[in-house]
Amino acid sequence: MIKFRLAHLGLAMAALGFTAAAPIVGLAPAHAQAVSAQVGKHLQAAQALMKQGKHKDALAKLREADAVSGKSAHESYLIERVRASAASSAGDYGTAAKAFETLIASGKLSAAERSQFSEGLIGIYMRGGDLNKANEAIQRQLKNGDDPKLRAYLLQNYYKQGNTAALEAELRTAEKSGRISEDMLGMLANIQLKKNDKVGYVNTIEKLAANYPKAQYWNDLLNRVQGKPGFSGRLSVDLYRLKLANGLLKKPSEFMEMAQLVLQARAPAEALKVIDKGYKAGALGTGPDAARHQRLKDLAQKSLADRAKDAAATEAEYRAAKDNDSLVGLGYSLVQAGQTDKGLKMMEEAIKAGGLRYPDEAKLRLGEAYAAAGKKQQAISTLRGVGGKEGTAELARYWIMAINKPLAS
Repeated sequence: MIKFRLAHLGLAMAALGFTAAAPIVGLAPAHAQAVSAQVGKHLQAAQALMKQGKHKDALAKLREADAVSGKSAHESYLIERVRASAASSAGDYGTAAKAFETLIASGKLSAAERSQFSEGLIGIYMRGGDLNKANEAIQRQLKNGDDPKLRAYLLQNYYKQGNTAALEAELRTAEKSGRISEDMLGMLANIQLKKNDKVGYVNTIEKLAANYPKAQYWNDLLNRVQGKPGFSGRLSVDLYRLKLANGLLKKPSEFMEMAQLVLQARAPAEALKVIDKGYKAGALGTGPDAARHQRLKDLAQKSLADRAKDAAATEAEYRAAKDNDSLVGLGYSLVQAGQTDKGLKMMEEAIKAGGLRYPDEAKLRLGEAYAAAGKKQQAISTLRGVGGKEGTAELARYWIMAINKPLAS
């Protein structure tokens, strides 16, 4: 299981660009109209307090301005502008929200200011914890045109609210339009984990591994496919091959187990490559099991020598018995031993001849052999034809992912 760290989606308070130090008429050139002495006195005092960082005191001074009788609509408007700034700075989000709402509804804002204040109101709602109002405001804004930033806030809010239905609907829409991000997929995976939607979770992790190849995604994906009901133990060696190709083997036990599985599959040249990588990585050849590591290496070298000596006789025996499964295995071992053309031809002919016990496994290994030989297009073409219900189809798909977009280092 992965604990996704979603990117911080802090909302910039774009509508709060005006400062406490600005004079009253500096709120906007269009507002440089006459203000009564009484109202002006309170506004000047409020701004002076804001300049000193005394935002709560400034709010109290504005309430004195509210109490002045006979105010013009313009004076009330200016009071709300200063209140919006003071309340936001004071963390009084309820008061700030009301001020923003009043300003937006006043009809006195320019189109640019209205958009700016509307986005600021969304931030106020979010900071104040009123996510329902924030979502409503975001959806109103989105009607004027899609905004990836606002849509990300909407997703974040749905996630915080646990509104899985709305979040999943948004994520599906984003996916269809090709604008789903790593964070969005992470949100979806977390939801699926909470709902115990194992199938959906694996599908999402697969998309993460395919589009944002990282060790955490690949490890989770391969561990889960191995634990899938019906996954064949015969594919353990293929699973290890995929892990090795992605650089996921780290522990001495992993290198040792893979080397032993490959030896059992009668591919000693490949086993030696695995062991050598373990030595180069510092996982093998050190510690209390160093002698055991060396014994396995010696066994792989002896098996390789024996395989080379008996290769012709073994091939003749398999052909006489029309044992195409064994010919596929022999061909694979030849590819790993450097006899690429001969090995690939042997595998191709054996698969074409048919009579295989596990035809999808044979195709999977032909794809792996092409990949090992550096023939990427042939590997992908072969792997696309792999089906099966015991894990072969999934592993073939994962091989294609690994070939198209290798694991990020």
